[in-house]
Amino acid sequence: MCSVKAGGMMSLAIDNRGTLWMWGNIPQESKEGGLSIVSSFIPTPVWDFHGRAVVKVACGNEHVVALVSATESHEDEDLMCYSWGNNSHGQLGLGDRQSRLHPEVVKIFDEETPWTTYEVACGAFHTALLARKKKTGDTLESMCWTFGLSENGQLGHGTTQSALFPTPVKELPQNAYLISVDCGLFHTSVVSSTGDVWSWGMEKGLGLCPDANRSETGSGGDALSPFPISCKPNQPIFPGPVKVVCGAAHTVVVAQKGHEAWSWGRGRSGVLGNGKEMDSYTPTIVLWPPATEDLKEEELKSSDEQDKVAEKKTEVITETDEKLTSALTELKLLQSKLSIMEKYASILHGSIFGKPFDEQDIPVSMRNSGSLDIAKEWDNMLEAADNRKLVRMEMFYRDMLAGVKDKLMKRKIKEIIKECLQSSEVNNN
Repeated sequence: MCSVKAGGMMSLAIDNRGTLWMWGNIPQESKEGGLSIVSSFIPTPVWDFHGRAVVKVACGNEHVVALVSATESHEDEDLMCYSWGNNSHGQLGLGDRQSRLHPEVVKIFDEETPWTTYEVACGAFHTALLARKKKTGDTLESMCWTFGLSENGQLGHGTTQSALFPTPVKELPQNAYLISVDCGLFHTSVVSSTGDVWSWGMEKGLGLCPDANRSETGSGGDALSPFPISCKPNQPIFPGPVKVVCGAAHTVVVAQKGHEAWSWGRGRSGVLGNGKEMDSYTPTIVLWPPATEDLKEEELKSSDEQDKVAEKKTEVITETDEKLTSALTELKLLQSKLSIMEKYASILHGSIFGKPFDEQDIPVSMRNSGSLDIAKEWDNMLEAADNRKLVRMEMFYRDMLAGVKDKLMKRKIKEIIKECLQSSEVNNN
């Protein structure tokens, strides 16, 4: 297999001859002759492209989009775009909402147009394509085209209106050459050759679900147009960009020529790889295990010397592996302890302030110097709190104080009863 892809309940693969194979819940002909989504338990070839090569493919929940060459060879050849499957939201880009059983060419990207596609991605009910101008000389011109459902702005057109035809994302810079695109369920992300990244769609293009909305800080809402994502506060670009990929509600960018990765979005189950389960609204570095230094090769004159060096290398590698295993074990233990502490802090913080604990809730003095003046920070917090928070805190501490008083009263009553019983026993004797 040369390439594999998965989406929804469907899996796709392209073999070394350019034949497309599909399995899972795939589009097939129903008994009535129309489209039906049928489960296929083994890979099934798509014979519609016989004699031509499928170069790239993507799929959504129930639709497929493929980039296909005109012949079996696709070297230095313009690619045509085909789509088929469910089309309830116009995700096939064919100008209507009628589903297709067999692949149909997307007219905007046929042999007669000045654009040729080179990347494709699918969300649940939308599609994104990267296309470049044909025969543009030394200057490379590219553009991102999207179509389908835009309920959360995942098309990047500045509106929530769905598109039945491929439509360019006009708010992306015209001088940016885009090298990679991918879609989450309801968001889209692209990266340029210079390392600029843009996202759009659900929850400011980060793919976060509505229940993660941080409206209290004013950062909530869907991004209807491309939203720039900065690598760091003072570094907008991702150096040495390679690729962008999207999960259902998170995004990962591979950069530094493949040596580093950044992630952001919904953090449940640790999908961001940053050692936490918290959602992240800004890119965080993916924590790779520490790499071992390459052992320098020495020129050896005899087989005996080679055996000795090989034995020594094995010992060094074994020792390094043991140290790495020990370090990873310690790291996992620390991560486990940190996770428990974060959960405890979040529960306690939620009980007092009515919302989960967030990194922005850490006092400024502790973030800057690591020390904490409790009295001062308490005064600052009370000064900054609105009436609603103050009333909630008053109720919380009032209930806590009532509970403490009740517990003290019960203990005092028990002590009085115990003293009375002891006095009664003495008198009886």
